[in-house]
Amino acid sequence: MSDERRILWSPTPEQAQATHMARYIRWLETERGLRFEDYDALWRWSIDDLAGFWSSIVAFFDLPVHGQTRVLAERRMPGAEWFPGATTNLAAQILRHSGTRPEATALILHSETFGREEISWARLRDRVGAAQAALRAMGVGRGDRVAAILPNTPEALIALLATASLGAIWSLCAPDMGPTAILDRFRQIAPRVLIGQDGYIHAGRRIERSDMLEEIAGALPGLAHRAMVPALGAVPAGWHPWDTSGASDVPEVAELPFDHPLWIVYSSGTTGNPKPIVHGHGGILLEQAKQSLHQDIGPDSRFAWLTSSGWIMWNLQVGPLARGATVALFDGAANHPDLLEAWRMVAAERLTYFGAGAAFFMACQKAGVAPGEALDLSALKALGSTGSPLSEDGYDWIYSRVKPDIWLAPVSGGTDFAGAFVCGNPMLPVRAGEMQCRALGNACRAWDEAGRELIGEVGELVCTEPLPSMPLCFWGDEDGARLHDSYFATYPGVWRHGDWIEITPEGGAVIYGRSDATINRRGLRLGSAEIYRPVEALDEVLDSLVVDLEFLGRESFMPLFVVLREGLELDEALRDRIRAEIRGAVGPRFVPDDIVQMAEIPRTLSGKKLEVPVKKLLLGADPATVVNRDSMANPDSFDAFTAYAAGMGRQTRAPA
Repeated sequence: MSDERRILWSPTPEQAQATHMARYIRWLETERGLRFEDYDALWRWSIDDLAGFWSSIVAFFDLPVHGQTRVLAERRMPGAEWFPGATTNLAAQILRHSGTRPEATALILHSETFGREEISWARLRDRVGAAQAALRAMGVGRGDRVAAILPNTPEALIALLATASLGAIWSLCAPDMGPTAILDRFRQIAPRVLIGQDGYIHAGRRIERSDMLEEIAGALPGLAHRAMVPALGAVPAGWHPWDTSGASDVPEVAELPFDHPLWIVYSSGTTGNPKPIVHGHGGILLEQAKQSLHQDIGPDSRFAWLTSSGWIMWNLQVGPLARGATVALFDGAANHPDLLEAWRMVAAERLTYFGAGAAFFMACQKAGVAPGEALDLSALKALGSTGSPLSEDGYDWIYSRVKPDIWLAPVSGGTDFAGAFVCGNPMLPVRAGEMQCRALGNACRAWDEAGRELIGEVGELVCTEPLPSMPLCFWGDEDGARLHDSYFATYPGVWRHGDWIEITPEGGAVIYGRSDATINRRGLRLGSAEIYRPVEALDEVLDSLVVDLEFLGRESFMPLFVVLREGLELDEALRDRIRAEIRGAVGPRFVPDDIVQMAEIPRTLSGKKLEVPVKKLLLGADPATVVNRDSMANPDSFDAFTAYAAGMGRQTRAPA
């Protein structure tokens, strides 16, 4: 769709050969007798020979998968059965490092609530043992659900590992979510135990959560035990104190079937009841081991991802832990006292890999932040980005203001399979606005409406072969109908993810936004990200959202909402500049019918723009049903859009 993009970074031959990806390729040559002329050939082998590829991941990383006889019972979607008869446990892979490197650092916490804490691998093992003993005392066993409302702290990861070690099933919500959103999730899974924290400090403010926890605990059917982390005060009556700091026995790790449920995560839940997605121990173990090749993560890595505990990126911190890396946890406001705060942690802890949502990097760019000039980032080798597409301007800001020799490796995947479709490769060049490659083992393609593969054109993102980390099921979806309708209804037997993607002739990828929020102007379709790029490149514009309202028998109406720098007002001169930028970048057909200034763009807790709920709202749907405000990062922002919808004239509304 576009000309070959600028190359911003390339590894030297020495750098490329020192990567874990290169080590894996050399291992395939020596141990399996396989040779590949380039990455594309390696990728094609990985999706053609699924058994050969995934068994190589188990062997190369020496993963604790026992009793393996076959890799894949049947090559189909949904319902693929991986490693039938094998046993494993994710906790075993993580805790093995406490025996080989007991004094090395496993976790580092930077928290507004708790300050800084450093935990060795031996100490992590002991605290998991204490948590396991506490759960055993509550009667937790295989298949029981342990739900938690905790921030991004060691206690949350420790409780996850203790739960997994017993064969119980973990589920987590962030404490800044509202009670309705949390209950919409936890009511579906009927947990035996609820672990909460009575409050936290955020942006210098004390946030109390005891009353909310009482409300949630009282509304959960079958809840047997309540445990509390007393961050701000005493443990209230009716709650067990949750404290893993005491002495304990070495935790016992249960051998579980490969597909035994590990955790339940949720779709964003902005509309309707959130999908409770069940992932298995073995699938997550393999996907995260493979992902470490794409992130170039090993035992010497020092890793952090700026994430809420309610985002799938929190769960994916187990991948670096499983490789023996040091994981730094940021628990606080990334913009307090300013947008350099998270970067200060990167510098202070000598991190080698730092990831965040694209919205964070774009906010830093718009604020004029220059981390590379203000801080010592000499240890930092790689940056990751996800959540929404990172614009070419964002790439340029990183190379000019963060570090000119950084390896920038954005990824795009999903909560749905806890992995990435397209991602980084430390052996390949970085091109502006592109993700470097399709992930190994992941048959990601761009398809047109007829199911034909597209190269160099935008199409539906599909996955044509099963992945070990695809959902085992949706909790409570007894006949699998909801799972089927979510991913397989459009192309039978093929996963449709719901994003627009372009696979470039060079093997890279560009994401153009959600395919269910398509702009369709007089027969020409466009992803919303293509409009955001020129609009948000303007210095005056901090954020934007566009929707295309299509009415039966009528021409579409397309409003564009913009957030401007503080103190600026949207006048006709700026409107003309915005129109001119869109006209020049994507064509006159995509000039908006209305441009409206807003204080904020509504976003999910993971930073995604709420395009579809806004579209439904402006088409006349009930504001109370189009979005679950408790699942939003900024629920009050929706009020201005509701007011705009109420004031829309009859000429732009669907006929009654």
